[in-house]
Amino acid sequence: MPESNKVSILLVISVALLLCNCTKKETPQVQNPIPNSFGLYVDSLIEVHGNINKGETLGDLLIPHGLTDSQIHILSQKAKEVFPVKNLKAGSEYYLYAKWDTVETVKYFVYVQNPVEYVIFDLTDSMNIYQGKKDVVIKERTVAKTIKNSLWQTLESNNIDPEVAVKLSEIYAWQIDFFRIQAADSFKVVYEELYVDNQPTGVGKILTAAFHHRDEDFYAFRFEKGDDYGYYDEKGLSLRKAFLKAPLKFSRISSRYSMRRFHPILGRVKSHLGTDYAAPYGTPIMSVGDGIVTDASYTSGNGNYVKIRHNSTYTTQYLHMSKFAKGIKRGTTVKQGQIIGYVGSTGLATGPHVCYRFWKNNKQVDPLREKVPSTEPINKNLRAEYEIIKDSLIEKLIAPVAQ
Repeated sequence: MPESNKVSILLVISVALLLCNCTKKETPQVQNPIPNSFGLYVDSLIEVHGNINKGETLGDLLIPHGLTDSQIHILSQKAKEVFPVKNLKAGSEYYLYAKWDTVETVKYFVYVQNPVEYVIFDLTDSMNIYQGKKDVVIKERTVAKTIKNSLWQTLESNNIDPEVAVKLSEIYAWQIDFFRIQAADSFKVVYEELYVDNQPTGVGKILTAAFHHRDEDFYAFRFEKGDDYGYYDEKGLSLRKAFLKAPLKFSRISSRYSMRRFHPILGRVKSHLGTDYAAPYGTPIMSVGDGIVTDASYTSGNGNYVKIRHNSTYTTQYLHMSKFAKGIKRGTTVKQGQIIGYVGSTGLATGPHVCYRFWKNNKQVDPLREKVPSTEPINKNLRAEYEIIKDSLIEKLIAPVAQ
């Protein structure tokens, strides 16, 4: 091929390539939209965030943003089966997402029930109401502290969710009287801390704990099998016993069992065959064990009181209630921990408290000195599995605590 022709061909190709480059259009890179914490795509929408005021209705919240009375009525009717709008609570959070063109158009209304659960009122096409849940992230945390004043105050002063105290009091309700906690007592606990949107929102399971109380060590190891679970000690014995240590979760002993006590109202020394727990009016009173109510009545001395027979050996009584719990009457079967009444000062009482009395073989005794029986130990068929779980939890207990 002559040299001139080669040059001509190369020139044509170069021009063609140049024209192609000039007319080629770049395809825009569209980023995938990211949903917000409620699973909604709202990047192009305006967000309104607030708290429901006392007495505010769904109409009060949405009509100022362009919805009509008839739309509110339709929403309310559709919501009945999912979340009745009458259940909106004052103080609860809400989020409103709207689009502005010439007028405001509400696309979503989100009612926050709690840190995890919410209700979405979807107004994008046809009205749709549904419930949702945020993802909960579980983080394991270990805490070891020496008690200064009370378990509750110790946790609170160290920025630890006080719910840990409630759960520990429930686990150790049969071993430790939390009204008699001493300043020298100490504890170490491994538990699940729950996070939503990277914020702590509560306490999950207590995995294991060691409590040093009155020069004695109490261990708790959680063991699960299917939907059932329990807490056991180092020997595989259940921490759950026949009776709770006290009929109130948190309070203080104002007067102990005594054969000689000066009665503040009668003005003389007499026996006091019960243990008084001072607490605010209305504090729930629990049955310390399973049983049958043999009496729920009133006398001038006892005030409103409930008496429960637990078995042929043990009976308990609870005095000076402000009122009985719903359904509590003679013949009612009650479960351990069930609320049977509320703290008051009826009868011969100078202030709000419950006088807790305890009978063993028809004789009143001091419940704080009684050694109550334990429930069944761990099943023999599960013992090997329990030992493996226990050993792994012990490793967590002895591990150093991150500062």
